[in-house]
Amino acid sequence: MAGLEDPVEDLVRKDAKFKKLELDPADFVGNPEAVIDILLKHKQLLQRPVIVRGGKAIIGRPKARIAAFLG
Repeated sequence: MAGLEDPVEDLVRKDAKFKKLELDPADFVGNPEAVIDILLKHKQLLQRPVIVRGGKAIIGRPKARIAAFLG
């Protein structure tokens, strides 16, 4: 996660599944251990795509970020 240019908590999707699990978004802010823990338990909460290039990574949403990152 060291090369991730986005906040670590952005790796977790805050969708219907997140709400159904009654998770609190604040629990993940600046907390890589909590992010890893929830993603190991609920892989479908991983925000995709994650693009990695040259030791850096971004979350590829919106799609326009991908072209700018790879450009």
